[in-house]
Amino acid sequence: MVRKIPLLPLRELIVFPHEVVPLFVGREKSINALEEAMAGDRSILLCAQKKAKINDPKPDGIHAYGTIGNILQLLRLPDGTVKVLVEGKQRAKITKYADNERYFLCEVNVIESPTPTPEEDPELAALIRSVHATFEGYVKLNKRVPPELVVSVQGIDNPSRLADTIAAHVNFKLSSKQELLEAESVRARLEKLFELMQSEIEILQVEKKIRTRVKKQMEKNQKEYYLNEQMQAIQKELGSQDEFKNELTELEEKIRKKKMSAEAVDRLKKELRKLKMMSPMSAEATVVRNYIDTVIALPWEDRTQDKIDVAEAEAILNEDHYGLEKPKERILEYLAVQSLVSKIKGPILCLVGPPGVGKTSLAKSVARATNRKFIRVSLGGVRDEAEIRGHRRTYIGAMPGKIIQGLRKCGSSNPVFLLDEIDKMSMDFRGDPSAAMLEVLDPEQNNAFVDHFLDLEYDLSDVLFICTANSLHTIPLPLQDRMEIISLTGYTDEEKAKIARQYLIPKQIEQNGMAGVDVNLTDSAVREIVDHYTKEAGVRSLERQISAVTRKLAVEYIKDGKSKKSYKIDGRAVQRLLGARKYRYNSADSSDQIGMANGLAVTMFGGDLLPAEATISAGKGKVTLTGKLGEVMQESAQAALTYVRARSLAFGLEPDFHEHLDFHIHFPEGAVPKDGPSAGVTIVVALVSALLQTPVRKDVAMTGEINLRGKVLPIGGLKEKVLAAYRGGMKTVLCPRENEKDIAEIPKNIVKGIELKLVSSLDEAIRAALVLPAEDSPNHAFRDFMAGADTAPVNWRDAHLYLQDRRRKERGEGRDLGPH
Repeated sequence: MVRKIPLLPLRELIVFPHEVVPLFVGREKSINALEEAMAGDRSILLCAQKKAKINDPKPDGIHAYGTIGNILQLLRLPDGTVKVLVEGKQRAKITKYADNERYFLCEVNVIESPTPTPEEDPELAALIRSVHATFEGYVKLNKRVPPELVVSVQGIDNPSRLADTIAAHVNFKLSSKQELLEAESVRARLEKLFELMQSEIEILQVEKKIRTRVKKQMEKNQKEYYLNEQMQAIQKELGSQDEFKNELTELEEKIRKKKMSAEAVDRLKKELRKLKMMSPMSAEATVVRNYIDTVIALPWEDRTQDKIDVAEAEAILNEDHYGLEKPKERILEYLAVQSLVSKIKGPILCLVGPPGVGKTSLAKSVARATNRKFIRVSLGGVRDEAEIRGHRRTYIGAMPGKIIQGLRKCGSSNPVFLLDEIDKMSMDFRGDPSAAMLEVLDPEQNNAFVDHFLDLEYDLSDVLFICTANSLHTIPLPLQDRMEIISLTGYTDEEKAKIARQYLIPKQIEQNGMAGVDVNLTDSAVREIVDHYTKEAGVRSLERQISAVTRKLAVEYIKDGKSKKSYKIDGRAVQRLLGARKYRYNSADSSDQIGMANGLAVTMFGGDLLPAEATISAGKGKVTLTGKLGEVMQESAQAALTYVRARSLAFGLEPDFHEHLDFHIHFPEGAVPKDGPSAGVTIVVALVSALLQTPVRKDVAMTGEINLRGKVLPIGGLKEKVLAAYRGGMKTVLCPRENEKDIAEIPKNIVKGIELKLVSSLDEAIRAALVLPAEDSPNHAFRDFMAGADTAPVNWRDAHLYLQDRRRKERGEGRDLGPH
């Protein structure tokens, strides 16, 4: 059936048939539609808007399905709005909108779906029974629906009216109610209603659980609050002060006076407001109070005034440390630039060197020279990322990381911060602390460092970070890239003697109570201790031995009744006091040896002589390497043998000499691991000497990496190696020509006392290391080689012709090469 009827658009409301609803109408079109309906049969179409916020909806913004309602009562209010009471009658669908500017006028199709009775359809009867039971369960959970409604719903026999009545009283979403209104089939409407009610019941059950849990917690909190209030009242009656309020007032005053970032101030004010609402006895209050105290205690803008006197700083550094020119120079550069520029990013230095060379104590001297506070944090064994960044406050016992703790302890935002043993950090399942250090040690990022405990940005750009390490191998490359690496080599014997004379001896005499006695350790005594009682790159062991000498002198002084006023200690007295010598250094042999060459090595104690021995015996070409050699050193030995085979013609050897001989290369001190490529030259010289039975000069030491083309490649640690050669009595050191730039680092007195011969090829090294053969030597080829007149072909295609020609010449002179 088609009808033409005025339309009343509804906001956030759907009216079902058989439902009586009061409406407040204020829009002009809606009031006109009501007046038109009142003038007729009081029928009006009630349809919901798709978007409630639109004040003047268009036809496409109104749902097509609605309810035809009958106006029961209409009342005009003083403010111009209209209150109307309507009752839903029938479903209807809009088919067409008529042209009318005063109100919406629609042609509608009234929906009259056939309604079977439960007696006719058993399945429908079961569905109705399920809907009744579900609605009863919904009413029990939802206290907003009156229980009397269940009784009235039980009395409804019509399935369509039953579905509409329940839908009108259940709290569904607007879209779900619209779907129920648009469902023309009664069975589909009941099924949809059953599904929606089941979903609502599940939500209500969850809400009930939450309410029960919250109620229990509130009862517990109310009980605690009541007991706390009673406790405070008792304390007040006893005359005690309200300490918590006084503490809050004190914290508020500290926040107001403390100079810090705006972010920190806002955060502390929020935390303080939170603290005021808490019970002082609660665990959370303790956490918040601890956080506020930590943030206030940090030196946000507290700093020391730098001493920018370069000359005075240089004097302090020289007073505290002997040598260490590179780090001293870098610190003076920083101070000089700071005196010219108002703001400069603090340098991040990494001092790398063996133990005992003064890395840690140098950082203290830098703090004294710059008038800054000093803080030291040891990173040895740190394997948790939270040690650097701190723990989040959710954890029990949370605290800031070592960086923030150090700054809090020293009370300055521009200290000298020593990160000791940065190469000893490790990692495990808790994270990688070296990765956390990337932000700390990056000048471009550390102005906004965020500690997990603080959760605030903190500026570390004014901090002068100095890191120390014994080795770079264990420091990740990204972390190395952020630091300025300064390598510190071991002290020479002369430097150790000067350090002992200027620093260690006066210090130990005073510490051991011998300041009032004339104790004189002669140069021979110091040299004896350095050479034979210590073996190190630094001076820690040297200081311990000097301390041992002064302690033994103190015993003698007490036994003499404090009558002796002076002690003169020479080398022999040192042996008497300290006992037998503990160490010896390798030194030159008394005569030239065949098959033994003096190599050079760098150890953790500095440089040392490393002799290489080679022996030849009849065999089948087997090569034996002994002396606990590493892979690189073994490969150097293989390369050396290949070179000797390639140059066999120049040495006067048969091309297949290696097929009838066994080679044994040995490095003494077999219990000490050895590795590295710099022994290549030494192995070649030892092999050639053994093969040709030509002695190696006893006063020549050598170092250098080799390749198969006979080139001598550069090596590291030239300074330490030359010092070892000088100490071992060598007169000449053969070193790669590409290491010429490193000679400037060697002390001038050492350079003057030893000949540094630069070589670029193995031929040059062999000629310089081996003793010249006699004039009547039967090996003409080797004699020519040593004289620099080598004509042996390098290309093996010419080797056969060369060998025939050489044999022909030697037969013409009545000589035979024989086996060599």
